[in-house]
Amino acid sequence: MTWNVITALAVTLAATPALAEFPEKPIEIVVGYAAGGGTDVLARTVGQFLEGALGDGAAVVVKNVPGAGGQIGFTEVATADPDGYTLGTFNLPAALALTYDRNADYDEGSFTYLANFVDDPNTIVVGADSEFTTLDDFLTAAEAEPGAITVGLSSLGGNDHFAAIMIEQAAGAEFTLVPFKGAALARTALMGGHVAAGTMALSQTTSFGDDIKVLAVLADERSSFAPDVPTAKELGYDVEMSSLRGIVGPAGMDPALADQLRQALSAVNDNPEFQAMMAEQGNPMAFVTGDDFAKLAAEQSAIAKSIWEPTPWQ
Repeated sequence: MTWNVITALAVTLAATPALAEFPEKPIEIVVGYAAGGGTDVLARTVGQFLEGALGDGAAVVVKNVPGAGGQIGFTEVATADPDGYTLGTFNLPAALALTYDRNADYDEGSFTYLANFVDDPNTIVVGADSEFTTLDDFLTAAEAEPGAITVGLSSLGGNDHFAAIMIEQAAGAEFTLVPFKGAALARTALMGGHVAAGTMALSQTTSFGDDIKVLAVLADERSSFAPDVPTAKELGYDVEMSSLRGIVGPAGMDPALADQLRQALSAVNDNPEFQAMMAEQGNPMAFVTGDDFAKLAAEQSAIAKSIWEPTPWQ
């Protein structure tokens, strides 16, 4: 080997720190929503256990950058250096739905998909004193009087909205959609009788069993959090929609570094204490990594596009 080749190799190695040294400084998890919400709680729970999974005194901090429906946070992650020190929570379908209704500085290919932790299915839910006791009761009334049934949504362009549209299409019904600024306001309106129904995620219903009735879960199978509630598919309506929450990094991350992070996040998921904490928080788990997570993102983006094109929400 010539002296020039040896010198060039030495320079290359010096410019590329060994992955074994990662992390050498705190890792930041960017959350595009305010502190205290479900996504923020997920980030802090994962971060707590990720420190131990990475070892050697690793530190993880959460940075909240709320605004524009999460767009500010998603953009910050997409445009960061892909060095593993800036990660972010990723909400589907919301994150990619934003790329259809506005000019966004990111798209589906702007991220390294690390691990999805939560798959929180949407529901069809009514007030506790509602005249509707089954999904068929509810949909029959909606078909009989198009537009007469009001459905409260946490927002437009997210899983609640898409769930309502997909049920309309599957049943041949027509609702009047009423968007609110967040799930809590939508749930309050439902319990107060200001809207006839809602499509909120299952985790947003579990603490309100005396005030609401869940008619169906929009998932492939029944949830352990509501085992007595049928799926829409069981009842003849092939509809699945949920709120997915995971962790991503910027696109262009070194494959070995991405693999190291995925292994650490897998160790987090396998930790019984983490699993217990997630269950206590009411988070339905569906852990996938890498290509499987990227596939989920592509599927959710396609759903958003299929709804946006015929029925744009802005």
